[in-house]
Amino acid sequence: MGVAERFEKFHNNILLTQQQRQDGADRRQSVVKALNKHYRGTSSGTDNSLFVGSRGKGTSIRPPRDIDVLYTMPYEVYERFQKRSGNRQSALLQEVKNVLQAAFSTTSYIKGDGPVVKVPFSTFNVELIPAFKLDSGKYWVCFTRDGGSYVTADYIAENDAVKASNDDTNGQTRELVRMMKKWQEYCSVPIKSFWIELIAIDFLRGWEHKGKSRLYHDFMVRDFLAHLKGKRFGYVVAPGTGEVMSLGDAWYSKAESAYGRAMKACSLEESDVGAAGDEWQKIFGSTSMPRIA
Repeated sequence: MGVAERFEKFHNNILLTQQQRQDGADRRQSVVKALNKHYRGTSSGTDNSLFVGSRGKGTSIRPPRDIDVLYTMPYEVYERFQKRSGNRQSALLQEVKNVLQAAFSTTSYIKGDGPVVKVPFSTFNVELIPAFKLDSGKYWVCFTRDGGSYVTADYIAENDAVKASNDDTNGQTRELVRMMKKWQEYCSVPIKSFWIELIAIDFLRGWEHKGKSRLYHDFMVRDFLAHLKGKRFGYVVAPGTGEVMSLGDAWYSKAESAYGRAMKACSLEESDVGAAGDEWQKIFGSTSMPRIA
């Protein structure tokens, strides 16, 4: 088995199954239908909603994590809460929580924790983001700390940034992000998935093997980790809003360790594929990454 075959098998092992994708769609529909019924008097399970986060960007891995669903609230709800005093955003989340609690009476522990309302299901949870759409196409989401406020988010720009990079790299962006999310999960790396996405886009923009086949995926992992190491105490900028996020270095030691193993794995791929597989498994886990003899 060559590098291309190894990484193809790896990708197939971490992609969501059709059943997992359908479960996510079903969970979204049930939650959105309850909200549309309450706030708009309709029965649609998709109107006024959008997959965001990993599901919206096509970077989800299995086993599936929580799915993020944006729900656009009617403007009159904003006006109604503006007439209140106190923490309006916390009160709004509590109202949405109560609506969902009434709809899912057998589902306990629904929690409102700005900016999301967490709805647990047996398969995986829905993290619902109630939001108000602005004329610019951006959204106001609830921030409940420090007395409450609305924070601007641009989920469309975030989704578009991943899609544009993925189109420009012949699908490498989403595959790289999925691989590094598996590393993040397996090695318990304290780095946000959103940061991984933005750093992957930045890395691939100038990578010498951009757009090539999976034959180069071992190099892609190695070179991405080198690029990531260079981001220690750096920052990333959110698409659309321009929010600057400091990266710190809590993740650095694990990136350094993974880079050393990727370097070794790449050097072994032509001489000892089994030993190379051992090194890849230390980064991604034996369940997902094939070792081969």
